[in-house]
This record gives sequence, C-alpha cells and structure tokens, in this order.
Amino acid sequence: MDNVQNIKQRFGIIGNDPQLNFAIAKTMRVAPTEISVLITGESGVGKEIFPRIIHQLSTRKHGKFIAVNCGAIPEGTIDSELFGHEKGAFTGATQTRSGYFEVAHGGTIFLDEVGELPLSTQVRLLRVLENGEFLKVGSSKVQKTDVRVVAATNVHMIDAIQKGKFREDLYYRLSTVEIPLPPLRARKEDIHLLFRKFAADFAQKYRMPTVRLDEKAQMVLEQQQWAGNIRQLRNIAEQLSVLEQERHITVDILRQYLPAANANLPAIINSKKETGDFASEREILYKVLFDMKADLNDLKKLTHELMNTSNMDQAKVKHEGLIQKIYGEAREPDEQRLQLQSSTSSVQEKEAYKDRFDFAEEVEEAETLSLQDKELELIVKALERNNGKRKAAAAELGISERTLYRKIKQFDLDL
Repeated sequence: MDNVQNIKQRFGIIGNDPQLNFAIAKTMRVAPTEISVLITGESGVGKEIFPRIIHQLSTRKHGKFIAVNCGAIPEGTIDSELFGHEKGAFTGATQTRSGYFEVAHGGTIFLDEVGELPLSTQVRLLRVLENGEFLKVGSSKVQKTDVRVVAATNVHMIDAIQKGKFREDLYYRLSTVEIPLPPLRARKEDIHLLFRKFAADFAQKYRMPTVRLDEKAQMVLEQQQWAGNIRQLRNIAEQLSVLEQERHITVDILRQYLPAANANLPAIINSKKETGDFASEREILYKVLFDMKADLNDLKKLTHELMNTSNMDQAKVKHEGLIQKIYGEAREPDEQRLQLQSSTSSVQEKEAYKDRFDFAEEVEEAETLSLQDKELELIVKALERNNGKRKAAAAELGISERTLYRKIKQFDLDL
C-alpha cells in the first residue's frame, strides 16, 4: 500500500500540513471500498485531486472516471446529462442519448459542486445511490448501473438543508465518509512551498529564470488570508513570473500584486448578508410598490363610498382621515363642496363626484408597475456593476448562478 508521501509525489500534492496529511491518509483508507465519499472545503483548495486518488487506488481504476461540474450545467438539461434521454423526450432531443451514469458503468463519477443540484435531480441521484436504478428522461424503462459516486462541495451542507435547498437523506447518503480539506490560510508553512513550485513551473513554461522571494516577502505572503486559496496563490505566482523583469522579489514588489487588506473576503459568502447600494435600492423599491398598492386600494374605497352616498357631509366626516391621507392639503375647500351640494340634486351630486373621481382608473392603469420589468432592470444593473461576471452578480442579487442564467435566457439579454 502506498504511503502518504508516495501519494503526494504521484499526484503532485505539495505541503506537509497535518490536516492535509490526515485527509490524504483518510482518502487512502476509504479508496479500496465502495463507500460514497463527500469532499468538503472552500473553493480553490484542490478538492478535484482527491476523487482521482480514490479512483486510482480502487478496484475500479481500469473503469472510466467522469468528472461532472454540477454548477456549470443549466437546470433544464442536467437530468439529461446525468441520466440520458430518449428521442423526442423534449425539444431538440433528435436522438437517444446515454447519460454519464450509463457511460461510467463499472467506474467512478465525480460530482463537483453537488450542492448546486436542483431538488428534482437530487431525488434521481438518491435512487441511484440506494439501488443503482435510474430512468432516462422521457423513458419508463428502469435501467441499472454500477457506479461509485464521489462528490465535492464548497457549500455548508447543514445550512443548505435547513434552507430547503438540499435533501437531508441525500446528504447522509453521500457523506458516508466526509473528507474536509483545510483552507490555504490554515496551512501557513505550505504557502511558500507552493509558491516555489508554481514559480518553477511557470519559469519552465515561459522559458525564463525562476522568481524568488526575499525573507520579508515570504512573511507577507504567509500573512495573507487567501480568499481564493491555492488558485489565487498560483495566479499571483504566474503574474510575478510573467510581468516582473526583476527575478528577486522584494516585499514592495510583492505588495503590488496582493489584494488590499479590506479585499480579503471569505471564500463562502452568506447570501443573507446583502450590503451596498443595491440591497438598499431593492428594499426601497419593494416598499414603494407596497405603498402604491395600499394607496390605490384606499382610493378605490373612497371613490366607491362617495359614488354611493347621498349625504356628502356625512361621507366627509366618516372618511376625513382617508381623504386627508390621499389628498393632504390639496383637497377641495369645504365652501366649494357645500356650494356644489346646494346647487345639485342628490343624483346630480353623485354624478359630479363620480366625474371627479373617474381619474382613479386612469391613475391605476398609468401607475401600474411591471415586476418583470423591475426584475430585468435589477439583473442588468447587477451585471453591469460586476462587469458581466455572472457568479458575482448572482451573489449580489441573492440568487443562484443557475437561476441568473435562466433569467438571462428568459429576458434574452445580449451580454
């Protein structure tokens, strides 16, 4: 049996952090079994390597290994991608297609970002995990498959379960063994090792001398929070290798490539906490819409009462508060109203007031707001604010990236 050090060399894993070593050892122990494994950790910590370790150390190593990014597949097609479809099952299904679970029979499927799966797909996945059965989209014929499922997520699954976004039974079925991976900021001693490895790789790739950090620059590197984890460190190493003519990197040079201190955000963002002008604008918009609806209802009520009463004085006293709320100080003076009352019969008085309040229907029609138009406006504003980056725009809107993708398609936005 390979030891931890051999596995690191074989799969290019850099670092000696105890948490990392424990995760590798746990992976090696579970690999020869058929147990479902859930790998958790922030985005950019290297979760994609561990399913390959499991596959290569298992009895399925000669079978297929298929990696599926669940967050990148549109909600409307993900069932077809995973389980296949029959010809004519939906518009565009011109021929029968095999899904990943059918193709990977005898092998391993890696479901990355499994927390992004729609609830309907979660039900199908649970059935596969429990008895190996699935149905193609548009088919009633039950098919069997022998596939080992390894999943990964950067979502806090317990929170997702409490919010109703992930099935609790599926979570416990996937996480028979859970392997958490530490963030880069918790592996301070490994940060410089990783930087040196990346710097050497880029020096070879771009055929130039390797960049090296001085002692102070190393200390600054280790003090960073690394919201993007290993992926962010790799990007900085590549920028320094390509852009800097000086191969000896001082702390002053390094700081030019590091994010500002207040830009170190956590990798997993709580969607409940909406900050900035956008959240305030949306709250104000909702309040305005609800206030308009209430005012229109009050106006309808007052108009109906005035049209169906013969005693205007009594109606005025009865609805004084409502009239004041709607018209404020701009309503007609009492003398004009009394003069109108004395010069007309009861029927004529009704008609006169009816004419005065006929504009209520016009106001209602003119002021009616389309929620769809406002939704489109908010989506466009969020995309512009984030320079077209859908993931960031979705986070700002408080919706999933898949939902934003569907809305963009629905409104036929040209991005």
